[in-house]
Amino acid sequence: MKKSLIIVESPAKAKTINKYLGKDFVVEASVGHIRNLPKSKLGVDIENGYKPVYELIHGKGEVIKRLKELAAKAEAVYLATDPDREGEAIAWHIAQELDGSDQKILRVLFHEITESGVAEAMRNPRKIDEHLVNSQQARRVMDRLLGYKISPFIWKTVYYGLSAGRVQSVALRLICEREIEINSFTSREYWSITGEFKTSRSEPFLGKLIRIDGTEPDIPDEKTAQAHVEKIAKKEFSIADCQKKLIKRTPPPPFITSTLQSEAANRLKFSTKKTMMLAQKLYEGVELGPDGMVGLITYMRTDSTRLSNEAVLAVREYIYRNYGGEYLPKEPRLYRKGKNSQDAHEAVRPTLMQYNPKAVRKFLDKDLFALYELIWNRFVACQMSPAEFEQITVDVKGGEYLFRATGSNPLFRGFLQVYDDLVEDTGKHEDEDPTSKVPTGLHIGERADLLNLIPRQHFTKPPPRYTESTLVKELESQGIGRPSTYALIVSTVQERKYVEQRDRKLYATPLGMDVNQILVSNFPEIFNVKFTAKMEAELDRIASGRHTYKKVMDDFYHPFIRSLERVEKKT
Repeated sequence: MKKSLIIVESPAKAKTINKYLGKDFVVEASVGHIRNLPKSKLGVDIENGYKPVYELIHGKGEVIKRLKELAAKAEAVYLATDPDREGEAIAWHIAQELDGSDQKILRVLFHEITESGVAEAMRNPRKIDEHLVNSQQARRVMDRLLGYKISPFIWKTVYYGLSAGRVQSVALRLICEREIEINSFTSREYWSITGEFKTSRSEPFLGKLIRIDGTEPDIPDEKTAQAHVEKIAKKEFSIADCQKKLIKRTPPPPFITSTLQSEAANRLKFSTKKTMMLAQKLYEGVELGPDGMVGLITYMRTDSTRLSNEAVLAVREYIYRNYGGEYLPKEPRLYRKGKNSQDAHEAVRPTLMQYNPKAVRKFLDKDLFALYELIWNRFVACQMSPAEFEQITVDVKGGEYLFRATGSNPLFRGFLQVYDDLVEDTGKHEDEDPTSKVPTGLHIGERADLLNLIPRQHFTKPPPRYTESTLVKELESQGIGRPSTYALIVSTVQERKYVEQRDRKLYATPLGMDVNQILVSNFPEIFNVKFTAKMEAELDRIASGRHTYKKVMDDFYHPFIRSLERVEKKT
C-alpha cells in the first residue's frame, strides 16, 4: 500500500507530526524556503506584469531531489508549511518543483501540533490558495524593486553595500524622528507640593496639591513654590470630600504576536527575535519524556484574540477545579477583533491543559519555560473573574488650597491570582511624588492637621526612545507590517547598523540618520507611514481576492517610479 507524503518546513515539526500520523505517512522537511529571487540581478519582469523570476536556493538541490523521489511514490502529497502567507508561498514553490497533478498535491494547515489538531487539519485539506501566494509574492517583489532601485542612491552618498528596505526604512524613520524630537527637546522646570495630614482618628496620609482657587496649580520655580508653602502653612484644613467606589479590572486578552513580544520584553527581557525563536520551538514541538514530542502552543504569528470553543471550555474547567467557582465568570469572555486584524488564526495559547507549567518544567530549559509559563498564565487569566478594588479618594481643603489623596484596597484578586498585569517597574524614581496608604473611616468636615509640606522640583521630559516592543506596538497601531514581519523589521534595522540598542532602548546611529535623511528627502511619498500602511492594506486585499496582484503592484510601482525619475533628473 502506498504511503502519503507530508512536507513541512522544519525537522522538529516533522518529528512531532510523524508521532501522530503513524505508518501510512512519511513526513519530510523542506528546511524553510527552497526558491528565492536571484541575488545578482533584479529578478522581476516588470513589462510582463511584474513576474518574478525565481531561482533554487543554493544547497537545496538534494532536498528537492529527495522530495521528488518520495512524491513520485506517494499516494498523495500534503504540503504542511506554516499556516500563513509565507508558508503558503513556500508550499506553492514546493508544488512547482514537484510538478505534480493538482489532484495529488494538497495543502493542510496545522494551527496547533497536537493529536487532535493534526487530525482536524488532515480531515480538511484544500488546494493551495493562490490569493495568499500572490499577496506574499507582491510583498517580496515590492521589497526587491524598491531595494534594487533605491540602494544605489545610498551608495553614492554614504558608501557601497548599504540597502533600503520598504518597511524597515519606515521603522527607521520613526526611530530617527523620535531621535530628533529628543535632541531638540527643551526641558521646562515645574514644582509640585505634597501635604502630610492627620485627623484625630487616622494615621498620617499624603495628598497632592491639585487646585489653587479652583484651577490647576502652575508652579514654575522654587520661589513660587516656597511662597505657596508659606501661605499653606497658615491655613486650617478639613476633609472636604470622601468618596469610595468599587473598581473592577478585567483581565487582558490572550496574546497576539505583538503583545507576546511586548510582555516577553517587559517581563523576561527577551528581544523580539528571541521571543519568536522560542515560540517557534514551543509550537513545533518539545520532547516531554514519555509523551514524546508535543506542540505546546498554537501558531504564534497571529493578530487575533479569538479562542476556540474547545479551548475556552477546557480552561474554564481548569479554573473551576484549581481556583474555585468564584474565580470563574458565569459566561466565557469574548474579545473584540482588532482594527487591522486579519483573524486568520486563534490567539497564542497552550494547546492542552494537561501540560501546565509545573508538569513540563523539568523538560524545558530556563528561557523556554519562562515563555511558556507567560503564555499559559495569560491564557488562564483571560477567562477568569475581574479583580475588585475599593478606591478611596479624599479631598482636604484649606482656604483656596485643595489637596487630594487617592488609594485602593484589594477586595478580590480575581485574575490577578494568576497574572498580575500591573507594570512591574514600581520602584521609586527621583522625580516621583511620595505616596502613602489612604486611611478609611474619614468623614466630611472632620478637621485635618497639616503635619508637613513637601515641595518637589520636576522637569518635563522628552518623549521616550522606542524599545523593540514599543516600536512593534507603534508599527501595529499604524497598520505597518504584520505578525510574521515584526521581529524581522526590528532585527534588520539593527543588523544593518542603522539602529543600536543600549539599555534596551533603540538609538538611531549616525549612519541610520544619514540613510534616513537621504530616503526621506528624496522619496517622501514612498518612505512614509501612510503609504506603507496603504500598501499593507493592499496586500490584505490580494489575500482576500478583492484585488489582483497586478493592480496592487501598479498602485505601488507607478508612484515609486515617478519619484525615482524626479530624483534622477536632479542628480
